[in-house]
Amino acid sequence: MTDDEAPPSETAVRAAGDIWMVVGALRRKLRVLEAGESLVDQDRDGEKEPSLSQISVLRRLARGGPASASDLAVAEGVRPQSMAKTVIALEQAGLVARHQDPGDGRRQLVSLTEQGRERRQGERLARQAWLARALQEHGTEEEIQAVVTAMALLDRVAQA
Repeated sequence: MTDDEAPPSETAVRAAGDIWMVVGALRRKLRVLEAGESLVDQDRDGEKEPSLSQISVLRRLARGGPASASDLAVAEGVRPQSMAKTVIALEQAGLVARHQDPGDGRRQLVSLTEQGRERRQGERLARQAWLARALQEHGTEEEIQAVVTAMALLDRVAQA
């Protein structure tokens, strides 16, 4: 803050604290929902559902793009041997593929397959649908519109 900037108002400070608390609670709730769905032994097609560690790797690849198994192990805080097992399981499920690193032919990169991308997209849509239903159930149309307005403000703040 520079000398010519006024300190934030009490309302802005409260809003900032409320945002942190609510965003954290929503993230935890969505993780629980995602984990609950993934802990089912089999999906509708009789195939095994990914474990929590596998879901985390899928999420990381969806966000960050291809990565080596070593890089994934470091990012996930697991031993390389554990990550190798995770990658093999995801590969066998058709969710990831390994290919040679164009910059270093000795390394292999892991990336999402089309099936893996579709799976991540489906999970994202399911979480979004849950949140939409929860908003409809717990809020009035005016409150939901206030959330839309608040999100526009938060987007402007994030872009600043």
